[in-house]
Amino acid sequence: MSRQYTLQRAPASTSVHIDYAAELNEQQLAAVTAPPGPILVIAGAGSGKTRTLTYRVAYLLENGIDPRNILLLTFTNKAAREMLNRVANLLPVDASGLWGGTFHSVGNRILRRHGTALGYSSGFTIMDREDQKDLINTVVASAGIDPKEIRFPKGDVLAEIFSFVVNTEMPLEALLAEKFPYFLPLLDKIQDVRARYEKKKKATNSVDFDDLLQKTLLMFQQHEGIAEIYRRQFQFILVDEYQDTNKIQADLVDLLARDHRNLMVVGDDAQSIYSWRGANFQNILEFPKRYPDAQVFKIEMNYRSVPEILEVANAAIAANVQQFRKHLSATRESKTLKPALVALNDGAEQAHFVAQRILELRDENIDLNDIAVLYRAHYHALELQLELSRRGIPYQITSGIRFFEQAHIKDVTSFIRCVANPRDEVAFNRMVKLLPGIGN
Repeated sequence: MSRQYTLQRAPASTSVHIDYAAELNEQQLAAVTAPPGPILVIAGAGSGKTRTLTYRVAYLLENGIDPRNILLLTFTNKAAREMLNRVANLLPVDASGLWGGTFHSVGNRILRRHGTALGYSSGFTIMDREDQKDLINTVVASAGIDPKEIRFPKGDVLAEIFSFVVNTEMPLEALLAEKFPYFLPLLDKIQDVRARYEKKKKATNSVDFDDLLQKTLLMFQQHEGIAEIYRRQFQFILVDEYQDTNKIQADLVDLLARDHRNLMVVGDDAQSIYSWRGANFQNILEFPKRYPDAQVFKIEMNYRSVPEILEVANAAIAANVQQFRKHLSATRESKTLKPALVALNDGAEQAHFVAQRILELRDENIDLNDIAVLYRAHYHALELQLELSRRGIPYQITSGIRFFEQAHIKDVTSFIRCVANPRDEVAFNRMVKLLPGIGN
């Protein structure tokens, strides 16, 4: 049976009192000091969301909650570390027992402990997308499929399809019909490859990134005793960037918070940008439906942008059909230069305009080193690069492959992975290709 908590101020002699009213604005203060129960915080851009979460953790600790009973889920592990470091600076409390990190890192930690319940040893290998592609290609070959002969999807495309199925919990047939209709005639073969891929992962004691969530949820659903361990442990759960959670992540949180219901989720429906990888902003919109007694707080004071930018932002989101109504207010002073919203027909016109504007700024004695061009994904930059080169504008592209995804690094780690997990077939195949007389 879960334990019921009532937040009470810890004795002054054993804690350092934080003056929350002096440290936070009224909207932040209301969210930070809210009583236990389900809480939804709609935090607009630049409104101090991280500060609010940090002070909420401090508030729980200062009121006697054991750090081991708190779970902090963030979008990146770095964000969790920064929040916990800030908490340590606020309170002389050892919060090392608090679990903080991404859904995937927490899932990994739990699977390392209990993965045997699903047939995995604690030393399982976590494959990156390149490893996934290699293993899927192996499975495709074992199924007797010649991708060139029937235009079968490549390994990286299959990895993308399988990932979307997992993160959206959409049936494979429905996904193909919606996003990959040209592969629909190959449904039976793709289903066979997916089944073989799942068997191969277990045989090689390997999991992909999505398994860290899916297998954890599956284990909780199939093994109530394991789920109960963590329901009892995590009496207070805080989730950052809730608008970018997917179905599995929302289900995991709901399962863990089922009994005590001390769940605070923080996000902004207007900032949901990861639908392409399965995130569903309906999670945040429907939170009050799943938790009818939820307390809802809005934080609308913006500390990042000038009023002119916020005017554009407020106008842009005002027409959203589904939303939590909000109006961001600025704390910074007004500037004379207003943002420009330029409507163009296509990528070529956009590149032409950007290059032209850069030349105009240069003529106004603006150093090129002080000009930056931001875009959503690197493939959007091709036309811009061509236009900048055509006009003789020097530029530098900032990008790169992650350290552990670089070929030479993967070569070295393949040896280490084989030692850690002797069943790691992908690492073994990579390793033997490096040996004299075997590889190329």
